[in-house]
Amino acid sequence: MLASKLLCRSALTLIFVLMAARLSEAVAVHGTVSDPLGRPVSNATVALVQKGQVIATGHTLYDGSYQLSSSASGQFNVLAGGVSFRQLLSKNFYGATLDSIEQNIVLEPEWVHQSIVVTATGTPQPQAQVSANIATITKTDFLNRAEMVDPLRQINGFDVVQTGQRGGVTSVFIRGGNSDSNKVLLDGIPIEDIGGRFDLSTISSTGISSVEAYRGPNSVLWGSDAAAGVIAFDTPRGTTSFPSLLYEGDAGSFGTYRNEVQLGGTLRKFDYYGGFADLQTKNSLPMDEYHNITSVANLGYQLSGATSVRLTARNADVATGLPGTYSFFGMSNDGKQSDQDISLSGTIDHSFSDAWHGLVRYGMARKREEEEQWYPAGHLIEGNYYGNQVTIHGANGYSASGQALMNFGGTYPYTLDLVSNRDNLYAQTDYSITPHLTAIAGFRYEDERGAEKEFAYGLNETLERANYDYMLTINGEYKQRIFYSLAGGIQKNQLYGTQGTPRAGVSYYAIRPGKGIFHGTKVNFNYAQGVKEPTIDDQFGSLYTFLLENGGASTIHRLGITPIGAEQSRSYDGGVEQSLFDEHVLLRATYFHNEFGRQIEYVGANLVPQLLPQLSSAEQQQLESFLESEGAFALTLNSMAFRAQGLETEVEYGIGKNIFMRGGYTYLDGQVQRSFSSDAVGPSTNPNIPGVLIGNVSPLDGARPFRRPPHTGFASVSYTGKSLTVVGTGAFASRSDDSTYLGGEDPFGENTLLLPNRNLDSGYAKLDLGGTFRLTSWLGIYAQLDNLLSQQHIGPIGYPSLPMNYRLGLRFSIGHPRKTQ
Repeated sequence: MLASKLLCRSALTLIFVLMAARLSEAVAVHGTVSDPLGRPVSNATVALVQKGQVIATGHTLYDGSYQLSSSASGQFNVLAGGVSFRQLLSKNFYGATLDSIEQNIVLEPEWVHQSIVVTATGTPQPQAQVSANIATITKTDFLNRAEMVDPLRQINGFDVVQTGQRGGVTSVFIRGGNSDSNKVLLDGIPIEDIGGRFDLSTISSTGISSVEAYRGPNSVLWGSDAAAGVIAFDTPRGTTSFPSLLYEGDAGSFGTYRNEVQLGGTLRKFDYYGGFADLQTKNSLPMDEYHNITSVANLGYQLSGATSVRLTARNADVATGLPGTYSFFGMSNDGKQSDQDISLSGTIDHSFSDAWHGLVRYGMARKREEEEQWYPAGHLIEGNYYGNQVTIHGANGYSASGQALMNFGGTYPYTLDLVSNRDNLYAQTDYSITPHLTAIAGFRYEDERGAEKEFAYGLNETLERANYDYMLTINGEYKQRIFYSLAGGIQKNQLYGTQGTPRAGVSYYAIRPGKGIFHGTKVNFNYAQGVKEPTIDDQFGSLYTFLLENGGASTIHRLGITPIGAEQSRSYDGGVEQSLFDEHVLLRATYFHNEFGRQIEYVGANLVPQLLPQLSSAEQQQLESFLESEGAFALTLNSMAFRAQGLETEVEYGIGKNIFMRGGYTYLDGQVQRSFSSDAVGPSTNPNIPGVLIGNVSPLDGARPFRRPPHTGFASVSYTGKSLTVVGTGAFASRSDDSTYLGGEDPFGENTLLLPNRNLDSGYAKLDLGGTFRLTSWLGIYAQLDNLLSQQHIGPIGYPSLPMNYRLGLRFSIGHPRKTQ
């Protein structure tokens, strides 16, 4: 009897030893599952997934914690879900035997969208815990889109302005700020030109998985140029355990065709993604052909469960015609603008412990822009070239007839090269002091090099700036009800010196989201300051330098003109967010108040007689002709100040699991408080419209900033079924102030082609519809119809918009890829 007990005990001991040995060789995945406010979700289902198969399952404990293990190694995902939450699949990660890996999961509400965002703090954070105003758009939002222009119209506070048709220069005005006051990021690295200028039309949808849009200054985290907002694009990662190939090709109106191929997957510690697309179109105007060829790569390697290395690269070769303001000339310029944009990022990411994490990122951006004009289109009149006789109609009811100056006489073909190179190194560390308090510190070194070359006139101007940024942020929460952020940054720019940029934000949940008709009330408040460096053109075209070099010291002193320097912004906003009907509906309303000071203003070269009165008439004319011949139609100085305040409202509504609706409206009250055109040189007038003061190249005191309509809005509805997906969108804008910029450009050098600024640009309603239908597991068809109302005045005055257009295509897939993360 005793022997049998000993034998049984020995057997049990051996079993436990073998089990312990087996577990000691396993990968252990642990973490917590919480709701968007950080509250633990108990009894949530969690599963460890490898190669599309569930290999371990479990449930969270009362505190939301879980632990899963497997004897396998390789790429994994954690799948989690709970009652009233959408099932969520984590990003893929690598785990080997003996690794202990933390994977915290934040579940999203089942009906409305609450994303994980990074533009607020630089680290992933649930959108519900962020006080800042951030919107995210994902692949469904730009399904079938070839470019990212129209998807960004679906963001509150964003006014997207495209000068012309597909491929025309596209600017984004955020909450009334200037279009070059935005930081534009790709996988965490800046890709805008030196000084913030960015042409959105160069970004195709290929290789873009999602976009974050941060409304408000965030120079604390992202440095100079983030004075009005931040736009962050992300590249997809490979997720499948086998190569997944996707090809789509389409053709459409106006000679448009497009081909795109994508490949992604994982292999042990390695994940990969690559994409290539070629878009060609003729547009509807003469000499307005456009093409965009984009190549993308994203390669990741996980050295261990704690350390990963990632390399992303993107190249865009873009070329478009330069018909110009076709409505002003009645003919097109014969020119071309070519862009080659290359970006590269390399990141090392390491978790020292569950509480301490750090990363180092190198970023490179190379931007080449070449503008060519082979001959001076137009009718030769006294040495310059003018368009056809036309009548220009403003949306405000005013009109003007005549011939507008198209091209100056000079040397042709004419070529202008702009070069903007940037290398930066960024290091960041974040440490959870307690589960309720996190500190983030960062440092950035940036080397910027720019050049402007005009070969016909032997001009070759260059600049270089070495800049340093320092940042410290404290994020905390109290009882999952109050969330706050305090941050401070210092920018040391070689051109304008040292600038400080504080930021603070707080959110308070008076009522936490949950079951009920009126359950979930959040109040936000934010304050921030931003800074922006001048562009290459701004620095080279400095009015201060020009006057100093041409004997205008007395004008500098009389008008208080200073060397070109930093533009500044200050913003505060406050709002409320309300959940309704068991979180099926989400309402937001935010008041914002922005002040933009020391903004760059442009002074026309035709004002040389007023600025340099001590010169003779011949000398003034010679100097003006020289400026015009080298393309310096305007000189720059930090002279403008304006206010931009308003109200943003937004609604999200999830109807079942398949239908999602969004809509938003923004009211903007913009007012110029100081203008060099008003205060120093004086406004212009059209002799045929007596008594009306006009700003030729800049708005006047008390007027609205140009191209910023007081009323904008959007609406979208999407249906996602098993085989069919349909997305309908609309974008709306009221009339806005602008200029024809034709002062002194009729054949007699008069202002007869200027029109009053108020409400000069037309309002518009742009409606688009797209859909896909999956015929088999590997074959689908899709269609995209844009500008269904065929409105011609979506762009600013002078630029006819692309009328109703369509694309029809086929989509092939090999493999069954999961949704990219």
